[in-house]
Amino acid sequence: MKRYIVFILALFYVLTAHSQVIKGIVRDQKTKEPIYSASVYFNGTFGGTLTDQNGKFELEVKKYGKMPMTVSALGYYSVSVTDFLSHNPVEVYLAPKLFELEEVVVKAKSHAWERKENLEIFRREFLGTTSNSFNCKIINEDDLKFIYKSAKDTIKAYALKPLIIDNKALGFKVTYYLDKFEYCKMSGSFSFNGNAIFSEDTTLTDERKTYFERKRMDTYLGSRMQFFRALWADDLNSAGFTVKNSANETLKSKLIVYSDGRSKYLRYLGSDMGIAYYSKQPTSFIIFSKDKVYFDGNGYFEPSALIWEGEMAKKRIADLLPFEYLPLEK
Repeated sequence: MKRYIVFILALFYVLTAHSQVIKGIVRDQKTKEPIYSASVYFNGTFGGTLTDQNGKFELEVKKYGKMPMTVSALGYYSVSVTDFLSHNPVEVYLAPKLFELEEVVVKAKSHAWERKENLEIFRREFLGTTSNSFNCKIINEDDLKFIYKSAKDTIKAYALKPLIIDNKALGFKVTYYLDKFEYCKMSGSFSFNGNAIFSEDTTLTDERKTYFERKRMDTYLGSRMQFFRALWADDLNSAGFTVKNSANETLKSKLIVYSDGRSKYLRYLGSDMGIAYYSKQPTSFIIFSKDKVYFDGNGYFEPSALIWEGEMAKKRIADLLPFEYLPLEK
């Protein structure tokens, strides 16, 4: 009998360790009320769930390593949670976008030609300028609201609802929770941030699947995802990448990648480098806002810590691939 009890306990331990289901609740930061139908997911993946009528959720997290868990909801700023494994259940509080909503209402009388111009700018800067961007469509553009700063030089865009992007180039639909978009007409500089969750059309024919696999592979080669995966695997040369510092000295991945020894899922890219070449593309430049940037083997990296210029900067929402993506072997 004792043998059976030991076996059952061991089986329970194994199943628990391998499932790593995180439970939690999402609340309004101001009212403390639970938020129904909030999205709980891993940014840039297929993995996610929704909160129930009591604001509660359960999410399988094992295969996403140390990626932050993201929580988004209609009319709220998104929140990233990094220490969810040490707090189970997790409590997440979302802040409403009330101030921006008031601004949008005040500016709602903009002329049609202004909105048309703003939409063209938004599509270009948000979707990118690669060939994939021409086959990308924002389904619910009416949910985008534009306002100006007092100088009327900086365009700001907000979307209280998530943007739904139909990427006909790569065969994905992307739900994107936009938290910020700003574009300066004078300098042409811009910034935006938000979080994405993917879904795939399961009704595709084999012919269409083959077509999309080829397009996804073309998009993957020379991408930021491939770059960080190659860094993780210490395989820059085979992947076609060369990195250099400001003195134009070629660097090996062992000289710029660090580990803090605390996690097998996480490594850091040091700010020693500034230039990245892909053999079949023009140069890309990397500007660090931190001394080191964490990344993982899926190709995920800390997005706010890096500014991209050059070829890789052209690849934006239209060229996003989910972190579950694996290229076909040649």
